[in-house]
Amino acid sequence: MDMVAFEVKDMTCGHCVSMITKAVKFLDGDAQVAIDLASKRVQIESRAADEAELKTAIEEAGYTPTPVAAVAAEPPQKAAGSCCGCSR
Repeated sequence: MDMVAFEVKDMTCGHCVSMITKAVKFLDGDAQVAIDLASKRVQIESRAADEAELKTAIEEAGYTPTPVAAVAAEPPQKAAGSCCGCSR
């Protein structure tokens, strides 16, 4: 499966997450979809659809996906010893 990732800045709530997931699953029912609402990132593993098709599906659901590198789509890790990641 190929991994693609998008930033979707206009994804703001659980309904948005559901709509994007449904759009991707309609295109590829076997796709693996991981969405982090806080970082506004959508990661998709799909065998049946390429990045352009997935982007179009999300756009047709009413959102504005921007492709990002899959590595950059990982949420940042917090620093050890601090709940907020600061260096204190």
